[in-house]
Amino acid sequence: MSSGIDWDAHYQSGTPPWETGHPSTELERVITAERIQPCRVIELGCGSGINAVWLAQQGFDVTALDFNDLAIEQARRRGAAAGVAVRWLLADVCNLAEPLGQFPFFFDRGCYHAVRKYDLPGYLRTLQSVTGPGSLGLVLTGNARQPVVPGPPVVSEAELRSELGAAFEIMRLREFQLDTAEGGISYLGWSCLVQRPAAR
Repeated sequence: MSSGIDWDAHYQSGTPPWETGHPSTELERVITAERIQPCRVIELGCGSGINAVWLAQQGFDVTALDFNDLAIEQARRRGAAAGVAVRWLLADVCNLAEPLGQFPFFFDRGCYHAVRKYDLPGYLRTLQSVTGPGSLGLVLTGNARQPVVPGPPVVSEAELRSELGAAFEIMRLREFQLDTAEGGISYLGWSCLVQRPAAR
């Protein structure tokens, strides 16, 4: 995967700008509000594993992947320190080398908005390969109504509905403030809950 971002430099620095030090509050909210019960879940672009570890602590059977080996190393250490079992995979989200099976739930905090500009078809193929009829997914992205540079990549509502809507039914779409590290800048985001329909 190549997007012009020096991922190694970010992880070598200790704290990449997208790492907040705590699990996604929007993920926590959606799990509770939608009454999503522990099940097999895959996180796409897990980074240093904060959200994957939290999901495992809630009783989910977690597979988490990232294409950056430094991120996966940090994630493995985080999981071991927390005493949870997570299947950590070094893999390209747009070009999976092996089938992973189907998951009732997937989570993506910031992967889709980072890869969509250079391999959206590959990303959607992966989503279709890891989900089945009825599978739910939560995708968190930057919001084009508040583009900030430097800041997260942004997506418009129309782009989101067109791109993710090609494979999924959009169940809930709401604006929210992306989590930040203490003292960081708050960015506007999209929270998109999707479901794979039986016919696709």
